[in-house]
Amino acid sequence: MAIQVRTAGLRVGTLWLSWLSLVLLTCVIARLAVLLAFPSVFAFEQSGAVHGSEAYDAYARNLLVTGVYGRTAGVPDAAVPPLYSYVLAAVYALFGRGYLQVGLFHTLLDCLSIYFLVEIGARIFNRRVGILAGFAYALYPYLIFQNLTLIDTPLFMALMHGFLWCTVLLREQRNVALGALGGVFLALAALTRPVIVPLAPLVALWLLFRLNLWEATRRLVPVAAVSALIVAPWLVWTYQVYGAFVPIATNGGMNFWFGNNPLTIPLVRNGYHPQWIRPEAPIRTEDTRLANDDLYQLSFAYLRENPQQIPELLWVKFLAYWSIDVFPLRNPAPGTTPFIASDGTLRFQTERGESFAPVTIGENDPVAAYSSSLFDVIGRGIHRLYFGALLILAMIGTALSARQWRDVALIWLVQLAMTAFYVVYIPATRYRVPTDPLLFLLSAYAALTAFERLRKLQVKHGKTA
Repeated sequence: MAIQVRTAGLRVGTLWLSWLSLVLLTCVIARLAVLLAFPSVFAFEQSGAVHGSEAYDAYARNLLVTGVYGRTAGVPDAAVPPLYSYVLAAVYALFGRGYLQVGLFHTLLDCLSIYFLVEIGARIFNRRVGILAGFAYALYPYLIFQNLTLIDTPLFMALMHGFLWCTVLLREQRNVALGALGGVFLALAALTRPVIVPLAPLVALWLLFRLNLWEATRRLVPVAAVSALIVAPWLVWTYQVYGAFVPIATNGGMNFWFGNNPLTIPLVRNGYHPQWIRPEAPIRTEDTRLANDDLYQLSFAYLRENPQQIPELLWVKFLAYWSIDVFPLRNPAPGTTPFIASDGTLRFQTERGESFAPVTIGENDPVAAYSSSLFDVIGRGIHRLYFGALLILAMIGTALSARQWRDVALIWLVQLAMTAFYVVYIPATRYRVPTDPLLFLLSAYAALTAFERLRKLQVKHGKTA
């Protein structure tokens, strides 16, 4: 009997590894196919057009040349979170600067994220749910494209999913080493995108759904201690640079102002991201920390003077964040200034005084590629169908898994933390997609539950016949 049990367990384990390998292979093939099919889009070292964020490329190159973290060579700053730039610099140093190196590295990070996702799904639901959600991640069109560009998203996703994976395991067992690993993931994720910090207390709350306060605290102390130790040196460095405390980076004020100024509502309603506008009030641009403070003050002044607009402001940003379309929908021409015309419509004005309402940007800007038929029509259409269908399934999965709320709540607490943060600041599809794979766990649960019920119904009718 014992031999039979071990044999059965071995078969199940082998089958599990086979399916997991297939998911990872699908991830790699899909990304390699896109990477090689569109070299004109991704080959930034040849075209000079960096899709994703040119800033990270500049920081990485400056690190290699000067050893100083700064957008301007040799001048230290903390305008953006540091980890991705350091990792990118390591990739450049080891393998050279090129789109293939970056794309392959990001593909490995996606594989790691998928592994964590599958494991999380297996423990919250079952292995089949984890595998199916893994396939949904591997073939998610938007993530395939975005995670091949020069952007911090794949690194953040791997670290965030690693942190959540450790948390799920910690709820099952008290393990100091596992807690320490969770602290490493949390700290590194914060140094990539500080948005994960508000998620940490909600994750602690999730443990309380199954554990008492004392036991949950014991398991989370190593997470908190290790994460604090890792982040501390960067906070010390930024204090030395600016002479004041800086919470990871100095870009928070800019993002907060984008999402909370007089033009935010009309811009977002018309499908534009407010990143193209600049404040009329003087900003102390000579110091990124001072500019950060000035932008926060401008935003709070606008909110204090226009409290009646806050509900609409939050609602408009919420709809943009959860839109099944890719937000932003369109991009203005560079060098133009948005304004509200006398008839209430949103217009843009050039430096020569010409007024128009563009839907694309200049030909020399990397973002212009997204206005082509391939991306603007076909790409957006595919995304609407893919994400829209999975979002509907996730809603159904939420209802079907209501009895398992103590376990499933982790997924929704993640969505709650990220949604609240970006609705307060400024939304975009690229900010939401790191958490979409967790939503796909609910989609997979709904699909598999429906399939199982249909199969049982067919068997029942077959026996009746």
